[in-house]
Amino acid sequence: MEGLASSKSYAIAVSLSGVFGVVGIHQFYLGRYAEGVIDLSLFCFTLYFYFTDQLLLALLFFVIDAIHTLIVTIMLMTGSIKDGRGKYVYYPGQELN
Repeated sequence: MEGLASSKSYAIAVSLSGVFGVVGIHQFYLGRYAEGVIDLSLFCFTLYFYFTDQLLLALLFFVIDAIHTLIVTIMLMTGSIKDGRGKYVYYPGQELN
């Protein structure tokens, strides 16, 4: 089980995803830097379009980011996501094959 299990904390990853999910902090914590940059970029575009009064585009980028965050959070909670090294971030009691 140790070879398949990530050293990253399940509780911290889920908490970061729940609180800062649309910013992508949990992706950086897990070592998934490409997805972290994508999440952060979507958030920055949302803010840019919001502050330049392009509210429809801001809403579009926010919805895309929120849906992606929801999917990743569900995957984290079910123990089916891997960290940046390809190891599973498992929940307590999960059996890895």
